[in-house]
Amino acid sequence: MLSILAVTLIQVSAVETWPAYNFCCEKTKTGAWCQNTEEKNCDVNFQKTPTSCEATSFCKPGCCIDTQEGLCMENTPQKVCESSSGTWVDDEECNVPQCNLGCCILGDQASFVTLTRCKKLSSFYGLTTNFRKDINSEDSCILLTQLQDKGACVYESEYKRTCKFTTRDDCSKIKPAGNVTSQSVFYKDYLCSADELATDCGPAQETICLEGKQEVYFKDTCGNPANIYDAGKINDKNYWEKIVPKEETCGFDNLNGNANSKTCGNCDYFRGSICKKGSANYGNYVCEDLKCRVIINGENKIKKNGESWCEYQGYTGKGKDLVGSRHYRHLCVNGEEIVEACDDYRAKFCFEENVKISNVDFTESACIANRWQDCIKQDNAEDCLNTDKRECYWKEGYYFTGAGVTDSSETTTAIKSTFSGGAPVTFSGGSTGTFSGGTTGKIITGFASADVAVPTILKATKKEQGICLPSVTPGLKFWNTGDASSICNIGSNTCTVTFEKSLIERGQGTPRDNKNCLDPNGEWAIAMNDICTSLGDCGAYFNVAGKYTNKGAEFKISGEKKTLGQGMLNAVKKKAGY
Repeated sequence: MLSILAVTLIQVSAVETWPAYNFCCEKTKTGAWCQNTEEKNCDVNFQKTPTSCEATSFCKPGCCIDTQEGLCMENTPQKVCESSSGTWVDDEECNVPQCNLGCCILGDQASFVTLTRCKKLSSFYGLTTNFRKDINSEDSCILLTQLQDKGACVYESEYKRTCKFTTRDDCSKIKPAGNVTSQSVFYKDYLCSADELATDCGPAQETICLEGKQEVYFKDTCGNPANIYDAGKINDKNYWEKIVPKEETCGFDNLNGNANSKTCGNCDYFRGSICKKGSANYGNYVCEDLKCRVIINGENKIKKNGESWCEYQGYTGKGKDLVGSRHYRHLCVNGEEIVEACDDYRAKFCFEENVKISNVDFTESACIANRWQDCIKQDNAEDCLNTDKRECYWKEGYYFTGAGVTDSSETTTAIKSTFSGGAPVTFSGGSTGTFSGGTTGKIITGFASADVAVPTILKATKKEQGICLPSVTPGLKFWNTGDASSICNIGSNTCTVTFEKSLIERGQGTPRDNKNCLDPNGEWAIAMNDICTSLGDCGAYFNVAGKYTNKGAEFKISGEKKTLGQGMLNAVKKKAGY
C-alpha cells in the first residue's frame, strides 16, 4: 500500500533571548561584585570585560581569610575579599595552613573551626583555648562534645546500686573490676539522688563549693554535687531529680549576687559574691560578699568586686597637682582593697570613667602616660585639647613670647606730645629647688625633664590668644637646676609699663599702659605664676606636705626684686585647694 504524506515546511527565525555579549562587571550599578551580566549594568567606575568572571584576574575566585575572626571563605572573588578587608589567597578550596580546621572545646560545647577562630571564641567566653587539631571531622568533634555531657553514672559496687555524678566520658571508663561488679550506665542531666535511678544516693542537708564554679551546691548522701543550694527546695523531690539551670534557680536576678544569703546559693562573681565558708540555714557555705568598704575623700563608700578608681593627693588637672604628689589606682579584688601607685614624677596619671555593664554601674580606671611634652608647642585650642595626642589645657588671654622676650607691639604704646618712659617689670619662673616635703622630711621627687625647647614668639590672633599647658603638671627634679630650668624658664616673661607726664612734671609720671604689672600681688603676676606652676614643679606653690614656698618665683621692677605677698599666697591657696 502506498501512502502519500503531505509535508508542510515551516521556516523558523531565530530570536535573541540572551545578550550579544556576556560581560563580567567588577561591580554593577546596584552594588553587586563580580557579576556576569549585560554591559549596561556595569558601574563605569570599575573594571569590565566581555568574558566570564572566572576568567578574569580581578574577579578570579580564591580563598578569603578574615584574620581577625579566623574565618575562611572559599570561592570568593579577590575584589570582594579585599573590599571586606580580608586577605585573599589564590586557592579556591582554602587549602592553606591558616584554614586548617580542628575541634575547639568550649566548656561542654565544641565547634569545628580554625585555630584563630577558636582563640576568638575562647576569649569571648572567658575560657582557656583548647584546640584539638588531631580531630579532623565535624562528626568526631560533635562526638567529643557528647563525651562532656554531665549526668548520673550508675553502676554496682559490692553488689549495691550506687552512683557518681560525672561526665559521659568518665562514666564509660568505669568497668567491672575489683569492687565494681557491673557495667556502668550513663543518664544525661540526671542527679544521683533521682528516685527513678534507685541508687543508694539521696537528698541531704549538706552543701559544697566546686572548683571552677562560683555557686553553692547541695551535696547528696554519696557526696555528689546536686543543684544550686535553695533552702526552700530541700524537700522538693523534683529539685533532686535533674539538673536545674542557673537561670532557673533562686535569686538569679539578684543585684547583689545573693551575698550573705542564708537561703540561696546562686552566687554571681560579677555582682560581687562567690562560694565560701559561712553560716546558712543548711550547710556551711554561703555566697560571700566580695564588695569593698572603702573611704574616699573622707566618705564611706562601697565598691563592687572588680571595680577600680583613682585617688589623688590633692587637686589634679589644669596644672593643679601639688609638688611631689603622685596618682594612685585603687582596686576591689575579692573584698580586698588594693592600691597601685602610678609612675613616679607623674609620668603617668590616673584616669577613671563610669560604664554600664549588664545595666550595672561600674567604675574603671587606669594609669596612663602623661603626654605633656608638646603642649607648649600648640598655638590653638583645638590642637591643644586633642586628647588623642596629648593631655593639655588651654589658658585664655595669654600666649608665649619666649623666655625673657618682649613683644613690644603688644605691651607699649607711644602717643604724640607725651613723654613715655619704659619701666620693665619682669616675672621669672625659677625652679622650686628649695622644696622639701613628706612627713619623713625626704626630698620630694618630680618628673625628670624631657627635651622641651624654649619657644620663640608664638603668633596668635586676638581671638585665639591663649597658652597650651600640661593638664597634669609634670614632676621635675627641681633640686637639680639643669634638669628643671629649661622648663621653668619658659614661664619667665616681661611686661613693659608706660608712664605719662607733662614736660614740666618731675618724677616718673603716671602709669598709663599695663599698670597692673607693677603689683607683685596683682592680676598679671598671679597669672604668670599660674603658668609657671602649670609647666612643672616651678613658681610659688605648695608641696604635697602642705608647705608653701615662693622661692621658685621672682618679681622685679627695673631690676629691683619685690616681695610676693599675701595676694599671691591667697591665689596659690585657691588653686591648690587649701
